[in-house]
Amino acid sequence: MTSARFPVPQGTLDMLILHVLSLQAMHGYAIAQRVQQISHDIVRLNQGSLYPALHRLEQKRWLKAEWSQSETGREARFYALTRAGRKQLAVEKASWDKLTTAVQLIFNEGA
Repeated sequence: MTSARFPVPQGTLDMLILHVLSLQAMHGYAIAQRVQQISHDIVRLNQGSLYPALHRLEQKRWLKAEWSQSETGREARFYALTRAGRKQLAVEKASWDKLTTAVQLIFNEGA
């Protein structure tokens, strides 16, 4: 049985990318694969959203990128979190925690 795929809620893509890159530097395809793996195949990032987000995060200086050889031997652009990116990730996680707590309170109302 396969899991239902879940669209990434608006505003969470950046947080997911920042979190995955807080673990280690990766190229775009590896980021998408890691998110899919961690989420047990529920969240899938498509290239049409992922690569523009990576460029946007790089422009904000939350990521740095450099060309390097991938595990397949091809040149790929590897992304890594900057110090500013780590700070932003902490802000994003705190906001997410507040939101999920509030939603849970609403769902539990009347239970």
